[in-house]
Amino acid sequence: MGESDKNQDEIKENPAGPEDKGQARDDDQYEKVCYICRRPESKAGTMISMPGGMNLCHDCMQKAFDTVTKSGMDLSKLPGMPYMNMNLNEMNLNQPGMEIPKKQKIRKKADKQPALSMKDIPAPHQIKARLDEYVIGQEKAKKVVSVAVYNHYKRAFLGGKPEEETVTGPDEEVTIEKSNILMIGPTGSGKTYLVKTLARLLDVPLAIADATSLTEAGYIGDDIESVVSKLLAAADNDVARAEKGIIFIDEIDKIAKKKQTNTRDVSGESVQQELLKLLEGSTVEVPVGSNQKNAMTPMATVNTDNILFICGGAFPDLEEIIKERLTKKSSMGFGAVLRDTFDKDPNLLSYVTNEDLRTFGMIPEFLGRLPMTVTLQGLDRDMMVRILREPKNAITKQYEKLLAMDEVRLVFEDDALDWIAGEAIKRGTGARALRAILEEFMLDIMYEIPKDSNIGSVVVTRPYLEKSGGPLIRMRG
Repeated sequence: MGESDKNQDEIKENPAGPEDKGQARDDDQYEKVCYICRRPESKAGTMISMPGGMNLCHDCMQKAFDTVTKSGMDLSKLPGMPYMNMNLNEMNLNQPGMEIPKKQKIRKKADKQPALSMKDIPAPHQIKARLDEYVIGQEKAKKVVSVAVYNHYKRAFLGGKPEEETVTGPDEEVTIEKSNILMIGPTGSGKTYLVKTLARLLDVPLAIADATSLTEAGYIGDDIESVVSKLLAAADNDVARAEKGIIFIDEIDKIAKKKQTNTRDVSGESVQQELLKLLEGSTVEVPVGSNQKNAMTPMATVNTDNILFICGGAFPDLEEIIKERLTKKSSMGFGAVLRDTFDKDPNLLSYVTNEDLRTFGMIPEFLGRLPMTVTLQGLDRDMMVRILREPKNAITKQYEKLLAMDEVRLVFEDDALDWIAGEAIKRGTGARALRAILEEFMLDIMYEIPKDSNIGSVVVTRPYLEKSGGPLIRMRG
């Protein structure tokens, strides 16, 4: 055996020096990825480790040797390799960029997943009770989402693989189908906040994607698989954990079919068509740590069958479509429906049907894969006041905590909260307006209070908000 063969064996047996043992232990939880073909170890087989964190699969290594052999290349003439019997460990392979970034590494699948029982999945009333601590109102929406999530995770955790997701009775086999959710509500009504709170309470990975950036494959913009790539990143590149996560696609109304256009609709109906396979459940190849597929990015295989998809949108002008359908009856006689009957109905969105959504521009195949439709109500003045006061992380409580760190007590008068709620209603952006208003009026208080260490408490009053007075400041002692 020659000197070079011995060195090759040393590289295989000792890929890392003593100083790299800690790093090697940390990398044990990640799959090795071939530096050339970018396939992970689970697909390409055992890797040959080289200094500098570079790994090569046997296929790529064989192709490299075959290429050198066929070309008759003299390795002794290559720069940096004057002798065939040189020590390969002395080669400077620790070049920057050779090692794959951590965000693109793929976690190894656990050999054996711990078995889950029914008691590990919170019941619908428990999910709703925890949502009540953070989300004000929207009782119907919270109930629908709680039941949908409960049933979904019973199917995902207890059913196992898709082909095993059957309940066998005395004379029948029942396959449990997936129920994705469509959320409809005006801006600022809490669609995104509800999903974020749900994912945090369940401790599952969540990816929030914006449908406005999605386009048909081949055009500028994000392709459909990018939403799955975001979920994989949220799960720390753990494929098994990502396959039981939640994907929330916001602004779904922006991919409705365009009514009149002379150009190709690459961000409308075609995106709905592409989303069908993800919503129903399919196996997709997604880039790890990147939104772009190329030869230098590792690819992971993700099965979307057990991923819960929640689509949300404001659907502007949908109320007009609903109103037109409801008033299409005869407008004459005692049983006539007056045209202004539904003009001031705050729950008009609750009458929505698939027919209305199809008129809006959503294709029937897409709606068929979102069987659960939940509508959120617009916020009124009383709900705005409750949002300011009751949730665990209410914005007023956030400011109280910030000033408490300066040993100052902050108090909001009831009249002040009522004025803020009324002003937020005028702005028409829902609960988002509350933070904008408070940020504006709390700026001077947050700036001036730390100047004087003798200040003990601050009371925000309505005259201060109306700019006809100032806050009440009490000194210590």
